[in-house]
Amino acid sequence: MPEGFLSSEEYDEAAHKLYNDGDYEGALEMLKEGLSLYPNAVELYVGLGYARLAREEYAWARHAFERAVVLDPGHDDAQVGLGEVLLRFGEREYALKLFREVAAKGYDDDIELMLTIGRALYRAAMYADCRDIFAQAATGRPDSADAAASLGYALHRLGDDIGAGRQIRRALRLDPDLHEARIYLGHLLYDRGDWEAALREFERVPPQEHWDALGVWRLMELKRTLWHLESGDARMAPWEQRLRELEDLDDPIDRLLAEVETSMGANDGYTTYDPSQLELFERSLAARDDVPRTVRLEGQLLRGTWYEIVRQMRDQAGFAHESITHYMRRLAERWHEQSGVEIPSTDPEAFLRAAAGVGLLRLEEED
Repeated sequence: MPEGFLSSEEYDEAAHKLYNDGDYEGALEMLKEGLSLYPNAVELYVGLGYARLAREEYAWARHAFERAVVLDPGHDDAQVGLGEVLLRFGEREYALKLFREVAAKGYDDDIELMLTIGRALYRAAMYADCRDIFAQAATGRPDSADAAASLGYALHRLGDDIGAGRQIRRALRLDPDLHEARIYLGHLLYDRGDWEAALREFERVPPQEHWDALGVWRLMELKRTLWHLESGDARMAPWEQRLRELEDLDDPIDRLLAEVETSMGANDGYTTYDPSQLELFERSLAARDDVPRTVRLEGQLLRGTWYEIVRQMRDQAGFAHESITHYMRRLAERWHEQSGVEIPSTDPEAFLRAAAGVGLLRLEEED
């Protein structure tokens, strides 16, 4: 080999660094260059597969992982990567076979590989299978907060809230700064109706470490309810600012695509819930309704179009910072928790008519 060329290991390390920095294009080019010199380097094919996977180039990722498995049938990272891609193509049994082969070897020293398998299954909504993997990881590494938390998430998806809470609390004892787990615990407590405990958990995460807008909304709602705080109170300012920052991070194009994919069932089990995706359609909600109506809510008369009435409800409740769709969704969620009623939250007219139908408010007059 001419002097000056990197070794295959050096190409792999350089590409790995670019990948970790989020430069998937750079990693891809580095791996391609390495493979042009070392066409049988398994690690480079594995790296290529993960770079393709990160770019959502699933067919190319599959090709790279399959090549790696041909070169080394027992290569664990290659098998896991191939399994993850196979889930994208709906080939669950083949993917599970690969995952089980890897898991059967036991990976007490490589917990990340087990977590990668479990997370792939979780994203595919295969919760019973991912629970088994996370349970194996948590048993093999009882000191791993990530393994305990992941097991808790899977248990929650399977309806075992008690087991979920136990595992997530265990994770937080191991690592009190595992913010994602603490926020998840806050949601569990909120859904259970334990408001004060939920607020304590949400508050223990600094505002800048909150990446879940729903968690910030719930925290603010609990502060207003339990502490009787109003908009403009200095104690609310950091959370109001963080909510604005999270909303500013949303890409309207991404939200539109997510809405289209969800409506068409295009995710094939890979559902990503974006609690703000309906915000795009708020203008159309307002524009298509121009008939004034009157609603009585808690002794107050609210007049206007369906949209304007919901906006008045939102503003009077002290949530003017929220979009209309955010407010309807949050209020419908609260009504469900308090009364067990299902209220649609994507359209002001349907929202108000359903609420009136179960006695939560009254329509005074209609055309």
